[in-house]
Amino acid sequence: MSSSRRLLIAIGAVVALFIAGGVWFATRAKPAVEVSPEAAPKTEEPAGPVIFEDVTPGSGVVFTCRNGEEANRYTILESLGCGVAVLDYDGDGRLDLFFPGGGYFEGDSAPQIRGLPGKLYRNLGNWKFADVTAQAGLDGPVFYSHGATAGDYDRDGFPDLLVTGWNRTVLYHNVSDGNGGRRFEDVSEKAGLTDTRWATSAAWGDLDGDGFPDLYVCYYTDWSFANDPKCTGQGRDTTKDVCSPHQFGPLQHRLYRNKGDGTFADITATAPLRPDGKGLGVLITDLDADGRPDIYVANDGGDNFLYVNRGGMKFEERGRATGCALDDTGLFNGSMGVDAADYDESGRPSVWVTNYQGELHALYRNLGPTGFRHDSQSAGVARLGRQFVGFGTGFVDFDNDGWEDLVISNGHVLRHPTGSTVKQRPVLLRNEQHDGRRQFREIPGKGGPYFRGQYGGRGLAVADLDDDGWPDLIITHQNEPVVLLRNVAGATGTTNNWLGISLAGRDRRDVAGATVTLEVNGRKLTRFTHGGGSYLSTGDSRLRFGLGAASQVGRLTVRWPNGKEEQYDGLQPGRYWRITEGNPKPETITPPK
Repeated sequence: MSSSRRLLIAIGAVVALFIAGGVWFATRAKPAVEVSPEAAPKTEEPAGPVIFEDVTPGSGVVFTCRNGEEANRYTILESLGCGVAVLDYDGDGRLDLFFPGGGYFEGDSAPQIRGLPGKLYRNLGNWKFADVTAQAGLDGPVFYSHGATAGDYDRDGFPDLLVTGWNRTVLYHNVSDGNGGRRFEDVSEKAGLTDTRWATSAAWGDLDGDGFPDLYVCYYTDWSFANDPKCTGQGRDTTKDVCSPHQFGPLQHRLYRNKGDGTFADITATAPLRPDGKGLGVLITDLDADGRPDIYVANDGGDNFLYVNRGGMKFEERGRATGCALDDTGLFNGSMGVDAADYDESGRPSVWVTNYQGELHALYRNLGPTGFRHDSQSAGVARLGRQFVGFGTGFVDFDNDGWEDLVISNGHVLRHPTGSTVKQRPVLLRNEQHDGRRQFREIPGKGGPYFRGQYGGRGLAVADLDDDGWPDLIITHQNEPVVLLRNVAGATGTTNNWLGISLAGRDRRDVAGATVTLEVNGRKLTRFTHGGGSYLSTGDSRLRFGLGAASQVGRLTVRWPNGKEEQYDGLQPGRYWRITEGNPKPETITPPK
């Protein structure tokens, strides 16, 4: 969706880059050679069973996010798409799915922006889902929506839902339906969340240590039909295309402190937050190991932000100072999706960001007290090339070998891109050891048939939907049905073991920012809880440790967000354990039948 400011040299001609939210390649002359995302370098296609199987048909999940492009207005509003939220809304032990609906345009001379309803699917088990949108109270109000994030803002034990979109942010409180079930109630106005600007991604996390999750909301640009210029395309003959974000001004993001009484206080000014980010992705986790969760923001066509938590709801923006705001050439990117994980067994969370065409996706390696280093080249990410436009993403140990791999959902925002394609293939990257360092390498063919297709990819969530310990994927697309990808590696020959952890704070305190370390066969595997992540989406909050061939594990250490450490021994692999702060006896979680 946008990128840096670069020159792209094509054979025989110099291609002028049109700065459109980073580099929205708007070339005045068509390059002599075009490169499709399918031409990105690949390794040898390995033999053997695939990792992911498309189980959408027959699952009961039949949903498509619409963006209104059929009206041919070429608005930037159409470029963002929708995400997905994973949450156990009814407390039955199974993970359910909520999809925002997007929207469309109505009218010609005086066009109106209209919303389409989202959908809530209840997980029935065995990869069957039921549409419970109406009975759960999520069939209204309808507005043009993009993102969804789940969090228990009132600490009653049931996840609530925040939905973002065009000129509206809606907080749905998860309440009893009076008949033993659950439903959602719109409490946005009562909670004080009444901002009517263009909201994108959001993240929950207890930033002040009072146990109640606070809220960061990203906002995008000041586009409207009153501010809707006509923009030319990349090629000579393309007279119209979607405008770059650089055509518009930024909208300042918002930080809300949870007051613990069902309402929120806007502390944007006193935090303080920068006014210039066009936010598309946000992650709340402890990036500097000081026991306080920090905020990382992926911006489109500007510096990415790192808000270091100084305590007392005060933050210092140190993206540039710590080396995680720009790329390896010192330029900002067009950033969308974000995640963080310990990919190199350093014990520290490195930050991963998906970027626009013409740029490398950014892997900011966490070096500890000295900050971050842009490591995309040395970590092998550069092998993907620069043709992709990356959105939803996540670290995912898909083969349970203990090393965090990567998955990316790709798709262009332009209708007529040059040097790329509108629909693009998703990418699966395995974390491998090469030349004495950890590197990410694509494994074409092993992902399964879905990873050989091309899509208008947007949102992505990682979740173990069948509780078998093997992480599955949920991916949304522009104007195409969502897809559920079941991880079948464990059922088709991979014998690696696993252990899962579900953290519960004392008195249901929020746990974003906790760090969990597991000792196994001389290794120390570290996982981090977080709020937000990916793009417009919320994934499975449980932590998984791939154990490789190990049948037993050593000590598990939990460092809670308040800095207190607790240790646990004797956990058996092959199951999920619930660990509650202050309780020395972990509980085995039995999957529902």
